[in-house]
Amino acid sequence: MSTNEPPAATPTAASRRTFLSLSTAAAVTATAGAGVALTAVPADARERGWPDGPGKPIRNQPPDAELRALLREIDRDRIEANVRKLVSFGTRHTLSAQDDPDRGIGAARDWMLAEMKRYAAASGGRMTAELQSYVQEPAPRIPVATRISNVVATLRGSVTPDRIYVVAGHYDSRVSDVMNATAYAPGADDDASGVAVVMELARVMAERRPEATIVFTAVAGEEQGLYGSRYQAKQYKSAGADVQAMFTNDIVGSATADDGTRDPRSLRLFAEGVPTAETPEEANVRRAVGGENDSPARQLARFVSSVAGDHATGMRIRTIYRRDRYLRGGDHIGYLEQDYPAARFTEPHENFAHQHQDVRVEDGTQYGDLPEFCDFAYIARVAKVNAATLWSLAQAPGTPKNARVLTDRLTNDTDLAWDRGPEPDIAGYEVVWRATTSPDWTHVIPVGNVTGVRIDLSKDNVFFGVRAVDRDGHRSPVAFPVPD
Repeated sequence: MSTNEPPAATPTAASRRTFLSLSTAAAVTATAGAGVALTAVPADARERGWPDGPGKPIRNQPPDAELRALLREIDRDRIEANVRKLVSFGTRHTLSAQDDPDRGIGAARDWMLAEMKRYAAASGGRMTAELQSYVQEPAPRIPVATRISNVVATLRGSVTPDRIYVVAGHYDSRVSDVMNATAYAPGADDDASGVAVVMELARVMAERRPEATIVFTAVAGEEQGLYGSRYQAKQYKSAGADVQAMFTNDIVGSATADDGTRDPRSLRLFAEGVPTAETPEEANVRRAVGGENDSPARQLARFVSSVAGDHATGMRIRTIYRRDRYLRGGDHIGYLEQDYPAARFTEPHENFAHQHQDVRVEDGTQYGDLPEFCDFAYIARVAKVNAATLWSLAQAPGTPKNARVLTDRLTNDTDLAWDRGPEPDIAGYEVVWRATTSPDWTHVIPVGNVTGVRIDLSKDNVFFGVRAVDRDGHRSPVAFPVPD
C-alpha cells in the first residue's frame, strides 16, 4: 500500500503544469464544501479507462535500516524459553490461584510483570510496566467475584505520544471444560505463543525511540469471555485515548494442520468490514457508498501487507474478510466494540487436537496444548510481522482524520478534504484509488502538503483514500473518506 516514490511535497516548477496554485484552486472551488481550499491535481489527466488513470502504480514500503536492525534482534530461543516458562505454571486459568508463587495465573502474572519491568529498566525511562487490575463481578463463566489483571508495558512516543498502538496476547489458559480451574492446562499455542510474541517485541523495542506510543499487553480473562481486553479497551475509551490500531496475537504457535498440512510462511489476519461500533444509520450510509470493504480494520490489514509481507519478513499475510472465526472470538473484539481499529493474527491451520484438550496419551503419543507442538521458528516470524507493522505505524504519521468526499457538486471529478495531522515532519499527503472491484489500492497520486484536492477522476467509478507521508517517506494507513 506504500510506495517507493519520494515523500509527497508541494509541486516543483517542473510539475506545476499539472497543478493549479492554491490561490487559483481556492477561487475555482470556493463553493466546494464549507470553504475548503482544493488543489486541482492532475489538471491534464483525464479518466482513461482501466487500469489507466491518474497517478502511479502503488508499491509496498520496504523496511528501512532501523527496522531491518530491529527484525534481526528477534530471538527464536527467547521466544521458546518464554513459552516454556508460561507452561511451567501448570495452569493459567482465570479462576486459578492468584497467590501461589509457583502455580496458577497469579504466578504467571507476577513473572511476566517482572520481565516487563526488566525490559523497561533498559529504556531510559521511556517504558513503564504495571498491572491493570479490576474485580469482575459474577458473570457468564465467572461464578464468583474475581480479580482480573492485565500486564501492560507502555513505550512512550518521542514525537506524538498521544497516538497509541496496542499489541496483545492473552495469558490465561483452559482445558475442554472451561470452568475447570485446577486441571493441567499448558496453553502453549493458545496463547503462550501470542504472549511470547508480545514479550519479545517489548524486549527489542524497549531501547528504541518510536515517534508514537506502543503498548505491549498480556491480557487475562479471554477464555472466560474477553474480560481483560474489554476492560482495557473501555479504560482507553473513557480516557479519550487516540488508539489508532490494536492487534491481538492469538494461537500463533504452529503452521501444521491436523492432517499434517504445513504452511510455515503464511499468517492469517482477520479484519472486519462494517465496523462493530457503527450505528445502523452509519452502517447504511457505508453500504450505500460501497464502503463495506473499507473499514478502519480493513485499512489496517492493507497496511500490514504493505509493510510486513514477503519483502520484509518472508511471510505471506493472508487477510480474511471476517471479524473472527466461527463460534469463537479474540481480544480485538473488545477494541472494535469501542470503535478502535483492531484485527487478529492467527496461524494458518488450527489443530483442534492440541487446543483446549486435557493432556492425555493415546497410542504412546501425548496430546494437548503442549510446547512440543509449537514451531518456535514460525512464532519468531510472526513476531517479525508484528514488529514490522508496529514500528512502521509508530514511525509514520497518524492516519488522517476527518477524511471526506465533498458531494455538493454534480460533476465527473472528485473533491476530497481532510484535517492536517499534528506531526511536525509531515511532508505531504497522497491520494490512493482503486477500482470498486479491487481488494487493494492500486494507484497513488502525490498531492502536496494540502488538506483538500480535486482529482480528475469520477468518484462514481472508483474508491479513494488519503494517507500522510513524512520527510523520510513513511506512509500512514489510509483513511477512507465519507460523504460530506
